[in-house]
Amino acid sequence: MDTTFRTATTADIPALVALIESAYRGDSSRAGWTTEADILGGQRTDPEGVAGVLEHADSRMIVVERGGEVVACCQVEDRGGQAYFGMFAVRPTLQGDGLGKKLLAEAERLARDEWHAGEMHMTVLSAREELLAFYVRRGYARTGETTPFPYGDERFGLPTRDDLRFELLVKKLG
Repeated sequence: MDTTFRTATTADIPALVALIESAYRGDSSRAGWTTEADILGGQRTDPEGVAGVLEHADSRMIVVERGGEVVACCQVEDRGGQAYFGMFAVRPTLQGDGLGKKLLAEAERLARDEWHAGEMHMTVLSAREELLAFYVRRGYARTGETTPFPYGDERFGLPTRDDLRFELLVKKLG
C-alpha cells in the first residue's frame, strides 16, 4: 500500500485528534507501545490544539496517509536555527512496522533542508523509558534538562502519579 507524506490542512483536524488520542490514551492505545494510559487519563490534545499548530506560521503538521486514511502525524516547528518535534502519533495497530522511524526521518529532513535547522529538540515524559530509548536509538541525546508537567491543566491529561516531568532531547542535524 502506498504511503504518502503531506502537510495537514484544517480538513484533517478531526482525523488528527482521533489519531493522537488513539495512540496515547484509553484502551485503544494499548494496541501499540506508545500508550500513556497507565500514567495519564483524559485528553492528549483537542481540535483547538491541532488548529493552533496548523495556524502557526512557523509550524507544520506532517500527515502520513495509507489508502486515503491518516495513519500517522507529527508537528515540526521552526524555532530559528533549531526545530521542535511534537504531536507524534502512529496508529496503534501499525506501531512497530517502521512507519514512525520514516516519519521522524522526514521531519528531520524538513527541518534540516527547508529550515536549515542545526538541531531538533523534543520533550518526552521522563517516565516513558521505552520511548526515551527509541529516540536515543535514533540519535537523540538525553540532556537531563527537565520541565514540570502542567498539573491542573486538563488540556494535557489527568495524571495518575505526582512525579511527571518532561525531559529535553536534542539531535544534531546535518
